[in-house]
Amino acid sequence: MSRAWNLLKRETALAWGRGGGPLVSAGFYLGVATLLPLASGPEPARLAAVAPGVAWVTLALATLLGLDRLFERDYEDGALDLLTLSPLPLEFVCAIKCFGQWLATGLPLALAAPVTAVALGGSPALAPLVLVSALIGGLAFAFAGGIGAALSLGARRGGLLTAVIVLPLFTPPVIFGGGALDAFAAGLPWHAGFILLGAYAAAAIALGPIAMAAACRNALS
Repeated sequence: MSRAWNLLKRETALAWGRGGGPLVSAGFYLGVATLLPLASGPEPARLAAVAPGVAWVTLALATLLGLDRLFERDYEDGALDLLTLSPLPLEFVCAIKCFGQWLATGLPLALAAPVTAVALGGSPALAPLVLVSALIGGLAFAFAGGIGAALSLGARRGGLLTAVIVLPLFTPPVIFGGGALDAFAAGLPWHAGFILLGAYAAAAIALGPIAMAAACRNALS
């Protein structure tokens, strides 16, 4: 347990120090939220209609910014070889790395999501659901995104390749999460979208580390 805790602290510290860490993602997130009224017009009704969807799409894009270095730094300096030799299974190591990524970037972005949605004109009653769905969706983004980061190990322009691999994997949580928020805002049943979002996140947490470990072993072989 102490090894897992030490690894989680290391991953969180690396994520914070990785080119500005979550501050870059948070700055991007708030920048998009600021630019949207300038591009679409300041009418409150128009902004309120798109606020949930914009909050989700921006959350997905902001998460992308830190994914390309999730495994790449350890791959370049040889730390990934040592991690494969540690007593912890590589699948567990991959899960801890993704959880550390979520703590460093997904959690701050989830806390910013309700503020952004309300600032764009969304109802304050929507804020709790935005927060909970962004927390769950952030986990889905971290673990599904880790698959793309592992598959692009060692490739030239790995950041671009990661984005190409990851964006299709981000589509279901964006649809489920945005759909749940739209339904809630319209007074319609929203539980189905929320449950599907939770199911996708659970599947990503369960299966993602297996795929990541296989991709890492392939890159190191």
